[in-house]
Amino acid sequence: MTSQNSIDILSVGGSLAKRIVTNDELSHLVETSDEWITTHTGIKERRFSEDGVLTSDLAVEAALSMGVSLSDVDGVIVATATPDYKGFPSTACIIVEKLQLNNVHVAFDMAAGCTGFIYALETARALVVAGTCSKLLIFGAETMSSVLDFTDRNTCVLFGDGAGCALVAAGSGLKKSIIGVEGSGAKSLYINSKNHIKMDGRAVYKFAVARIVEVIQNLADDMGTTPSDITWIVPHQANERIIRAAAARLHISEDKFFLNVDKMANTSAASIPLALWDMDKQGKLKKGDSVLLIGFGAGLTYGGNYLVWNK
Repeated sequence: MTSQNSIDILSVGGSLAKRIVTNDELSHLVETSDEWITTHTGIKERRFSEDGVLTSDLAVEAALSMGVSLSDVDGVIVATATPDYKGFPSTACIIVEKLQLNNVHVAFDMAAGCTGFIYALETARALVVAGTCSKLLIFGAETMSSVLDFTDRNTCVLFGDGAGCALVAAGSGLKKSIIGVEGSGAKSLYINSKNHIKMDGRAVYKFAVARIVEVIQNLADDMGTTPSDITWIVPHQANERIIRAAAARLHISEDKFFLNVDKMANTSAASIPLALWDMDKQGKLKKGDSVLLIGFGAGLTYGGNYLVWNK
């Protein structure tokens, strides 16, 4: 992929729901404990939105947190499983209105589960290469608390609310993407007719570990490097045990992976851009760093992006 066929991330932003919900608090709602949740997932707390806060509200906060001009943005992509409205209008269109983005001519939502931001980044690259857009806002934004069943202890402890975003334009940063799907696993993770998440945890775990290892190794091979030589691997923040298992299979240090699942839980499509925002705030990302984003989720979808950080 040449520089003419790529994009750079110019800025990243994030927003978390205001209410902090600890494991101890959840133990009063469902039969569980802080010890069980922590040892099985690595999660200590998560954020839940207050009544009336929509996915678009969190996304707008994330965009504004960047502190940069958005006047020349001409495309908006929102990866989400929890849009403001079922069906239509898209959350992307609502964000365009709330941010008063007067030059946007492409705005749509993307439903690829927790892999949504991976898909969205590659889609943005394609739109720039095609000449359809020159600068896009890409969001992963979720209010997962709105689809939780608090009688199901296997799922209600896992998720949280937040939004992350990236401003992208033509450049040389995105070097390679791999995106994929295993439709045969669609019923392993879905939102049912009662608007509640249902998950076959064992099936998702096996799928996630296998695909993380496969995509990381394939992207490294394609780029003529090794997983251990990549500066940062930024995974979808689903479960600490999944990352540990993947690191062991790849024979690389767990320290190579950036994790903040302990404080944010699984924010679905928002987790990867929120991780980038968190890393950027902490000064962990340096110009020239190789950064591999890796996602997996409902569909069952999976994918990865190999970036050189040019911000």
